[in-house]
Amino acid sequence: MEEYISKINECWKPLFIKHTSLINDILKTIDNSEPIPVYPPKNLIFKVFEMDVKDIKLVFLGQDSYHGSGQANGLAFSVEKEIKIPPSLVNIYKELNNTYPERNYIFEHGDLSRWFYEEKIFLLNCGLCVYESKPGSFLKKWTPFTDDVIQFISDNNDSCIFLLLGNFSKEKGKFIQNKDRIIEGVHPSPLSANRGFIGSKIFKEIDEKMGTEINWNI
Repeated sequence: MEEYISKINECWKPLFIKHTSLINDILKTIDNSEPIPVYPPKNLIFKVFEMDVKDIKLVFLGQDSYHGSGQANGLAFSVEKEIKIPPSLVNIYKELNNTYPERNYIFEHGDLSRWFYEEKIFLLNCGLCVYESKPGSFLKKWTPFTDDVIQFISDNNDSCIFLLLGNFSKEKGKFIQNKDRIIEGVHPSPLSANRGFIGSKIFKEIDEKMGTEINWNI
């Protein structure tokens, strides 16, 4: 496990130590699954934990890593610049442009690294990896760990906002002490986006709770 968590912020180390057995079991499962691909690559599974818990301004919680070849890069909803923008992210961009037409956002790619590094948006998935073409394949395995991640953030950062998209993500709300910091919404996937995500103005709600505006440029 050590080689895969070498870049994580020191603040998360106690959490990783607590879940050493679970994490090692998952990594072993990935090794034993070859040649079936698992995404993201093992060296990117814990990328989001490079951020100090104290720096998080917004927890943007998704459900599962992308399960297509080359898509998942360790940050929820994000892909590398050369990869076609996935439908869920297309809908996120659509809602941002609907909400802030005056900002003239141009979303030419799906790399959300700037949101992560500069806006301090913690782009976390409930499931940190997935078998190719099998959404949800690791969700239950990761649940005890990501439950504790949300609890840890709630206990150690008293100002960040939690954006929970979709029913699976909403389940994490029970681990957040201050319920006033929670914003819930419909998942932006094509299956559900038109049932409440598009037109929700959910990003305005984030501004209001944060008391400041996020720059959503990529």
